[in-house]
Amino acid sequence: MKFDLSFYNNKKVLLTGHTGFKGSWMSVMLVNAGAKVIGYSTCSKSDTRLFDICGTKDQITHIKGDVRDLGHLLRVCREYQPEIVIHMAAQPIVRDSYKDPVGTYSTNVMGTVNICEAIRQTPSVKSFLNVTTDKVYENKEWEWGYRENEPLDGYDPYSNSKSCSELVTHSYKSSFFIDNRVAVSTARAGNVIGGGDFAHDRIIPDCVRAAINGEDIVVRNPYSTRPYQHVLEPVYAYLMIAAMQYQDNNYASWYNVGPDDSDCFQTGALVDLFVKHWGGELKWINRYDGGPHEANFLKLDCSKLKKTFGWKPHWNLDNAIEKTVEWSKAWLNGQDIRKVMNRQIDDFLEAGK
Repeated sequence: MKFDLSFYNNKKVLLTGHTGFKGSWMSVMLVNAGAKVIGYSTCSKSDTRLFDICGTKDQITHIKGDVRDLGHLLRVCREYQPEIVIHMAAQPIVRDSYKDPVGTYSTNVMGTVNICEAIRQTPSVKSFLNVTTDKVYENKEWEWGYRENEPLDGYDPYSNSKSCSELVTHSYKSSFFIDNRVAVSTARAGNVIGGGDFAHDRIIPDCVRAAINGEDIVVRNPYSTRPYQHVLEPVYAYLMIAAMQYQDNNYASWYNVGPDDSDCFQTGALVDLFVKHWGGELKWINRYDGGPHEANFLKLDCSKLKKTFGWKPHWNLDNAIEKTVEWSKAWLNGQDIRKVMNRQIDDFLEAGK
């Protein structure tokens, strides 16, 4: 069975977190595929910048809501009867989770409970994908990639809350969806980069802001190693998993989504690539600040995703940085961002053929 985005034509898709960075790219891809998207998000001002400029608001059902509000979620599901649910809403920043652990757990754990419960009470749903993170694993700082059967035990409140989100999903699958009425999977993706990420405390947005302001890029931990990938890589993989398990429940499982080993870069090397593609007199400085605990080395083994679906990354990290810089400069020059995103999506799909 081969995946094609045309699968989503006329499919009803409930997408939580649709106004975020990954959610905005997914919204564009789904709209382009002809899906009937029901977006559900808190719409916080710090999170909607890309969504506000990418032009999908009038092309989807745009709902302001909090995943911690079970009653509202149930009403939305009853009204729109989605066939596919992709859960991306989260508090996604490690450092913010140290500042507000209760809010982080509330959103990332109880939000997942509420999504699962809403699905349990919505007979129209056939496919559910919970998007988590590569940080769900108990990190032992070893040199090989984590596999889907490794222990889940994230260290910081963000990572740990996502481990809990995984376990909640596993429990609902075993307790309520064992009859295969709903195909259930989770996807654990590595760090993503790409045009339109305006978040604070992320390295590429920090690079873009420094470049725009003519400042040196401050790198707080240049030696941490992460599996960096363009945002379209996991977005495409999420859509593939949700579509394939919709058609065949045997595809429902837990999947890592990450780059090849060659694209697991130290943060300093990643910034070197950005500086190369941006050009000019841009440079970075090492300002390691100690900071709260974060993993220094983290890598995924994506053999399962490759073997199951014949999947492979479309772009390497150099391509990903090039496309990120291209998007950022187009935005600075006032170009039509939706056209830029559509062109990059077309380039991405072409690279995967």
